[in-house]
Amino acid sequence: MTKTDICIIENSKIILNNDIIFETQTKHFSEFAKEAYKSLDIHYPKFHKMDNLSKLAFLASEMILKNNNHSKTALVFANKSSSLDTDFKYQQSINSQEDYFPSPAVFVYTLPNICVGEISIKHKMQTENAFFVLDEFDEEFLNNYAEQILQSGKAEKVLCGWVELYQESYKAFVYLLTL
Repeated sequence: MTKTDICIIENSKIILNNDIIFETQTKHFSEFAKEAYKSLDIHYPKFHKMDNLSKLAFLASEMILKNNNHSKTALVFANKSSSLDTDFKYQQSINSQEDYFPSPAVFVYTLPNICVGEISIKHKMQTENAFFVLDEFDEEFLNNYAEQILQSGKAEKVLCGWVELYQESYKAFVYLLTL
């Protein structure tokens, strides 16, 4: 298999194939994501409704997919915290005695695989996708899974990635594989 593109997002930077394409001094992820979205001239209004995990996965994926034919691209992602960041916010909305209002808009994002759904919707992908919750980044596991998809003929490319986000700690390492 060949790794054709790599995007890393961490420490308020977006790096694509070893080139810094966006950097800011903003420390909070939500502000970083907004600034990156505007600066990179991305046009997808649903971005603003996404939870932070989906925004992280979306931004990293967008850097790779925007210049590629992606009609037969599968998605295989993983992280450690699942959707815990959003789960915590949803739980807070339930716990509030004064402002009890469990938000359906937040509840939608209480599964980590929603981020691959957002990417699939944006790029009209109708291929395989998976989201794994692992103790740590396991590139060999992701690559083996991707290789099975490629060899089965269900996809021509696989976008793999580690998208970890909890509170203000975040890192995306997303890459495109082909046979």
